[in-house]
Amino acid sequence: MADVRILEVKESVFANNDRKADELRDDLKRRGTFLLNLMSSPGSGKTTTLTRTIEALRDELSIAVMEADIDSDVDARTIAGTGARAIQLHTGGMCHLDAYMTEQGLDGLLAEGDGAPVDLAILENVGNLVCPAEFDTGASANAMILSVPEGDDKPLKYPLMFSICDVVLINKIDALPVFDTFSMERVRENILMRNPEATIIPISAKTGEGIEA
Repeated sequence: MADVRILEVKESVFANNDRKADELRDDLKRRGTFLLNLMSSPGSGKTTTLTRTIEALRDELSIAVMEADIDSDVDARTIAGTGARAIQLHTGGMCHLDAYMTEQGLDGLLAEGDGAPVDLAILENVGNLVCPAEFDTGASANAMILSVPEGDDKPLKYPLMFSICDVVLINKIDALPVFDTFSMERVRENILMRNPEATIIPISAKTGEGIEA
């Protein structure tokens, strides 16, 4: 059998993206913009949590949100209703954003605000616990939401996602009486097993409990 040449394309793509992400972080630092990359499964409550967060911070910070999705502009319209600057990013079927796509989104946000500075830019990444964790977006910090109905074993099933996040929000704690197999003690153990430095904050985006933290 003839030998064939093997190209490590995946490694090259990640390396290029990592360089771009570092450049983007440096640029954001010069602008004075803090970029948060928010990730989770679909239906975990990202948009509702963002709405609550914007309501709590809009008098203190200039906030803008990039909503990433395969299609539709439903989430961007919801965020725009809070008064925050918002833009919808369509990924063309891709299940994640990388640093190059994030840069395009940031440029769009600035254009949307006629170049007005942004203190806090939030990227609501595509709902997925696998692909978004693999790509550095150039964010200043990574956060994710795990909702109670998803189960307390998700950190065991999706280790990379939990290992790269600075903050893990446990959302829908108001549903704990219904999903009584979910253990807050067990989920903390599972998260810290993957990432001992993670900050874990239980919240209910529905009731507002924990949002201040």
